[in-house]
Amino acid sequence: MRAVVQRVSRAEVSVAGRCVGRISHGLLVYLGIAEGDTDADLRWMVDKILGLRIFADPQGQMNRALADVGGQVLSISQFTLMGDARKGRRPSFVAAMRPEHAKPMFERFVAQMAQGGAGDACGAFGAHMHVDAVNDGPVTLLLDSRKLF
Repeated sequence: MRAVVQRVSRAEVSVAGRCVGRISHGLLVYLGIAEGDTDADLRWMVDKILGLRIFADPQGQMNRALADVGGQVLSISQFTLMGDARKGRRPSFVAAMRPEHAKPMFERFVAQMAQGGAGDACGAFGAHMHVDAVNDGPVTLLLDSRKLF
């Protein structure tokens, strides 16, 4: 499981011109689910994101987590994070989990984020989406549950 995590001052996602998810302050998370990912990968990712201390404390140091600042998460499913572009010009997506298995896992991710106090804002799985965000910092992190990077 891979994630691109961006600290944002606001973010929203639209499908066919209609807003389906919006947050004001927090994290925009693009989540890629790989074939073979398990609930252990899911739990690791949720715990890691909720615990990231990437928000400023009164001294301006990145020392606060999402809950400390009352932030929210906007989750976007993005199978292209599993793309392999090492050969040729066309990425291969064979490492991505099949949609019929990835969708329930993504829904569990969103539910666990909500249980952790981050809200349940998300995009529409499998849809063509437009994401509008204002990066804060910018702060962008790459996470991998298998710790490949």
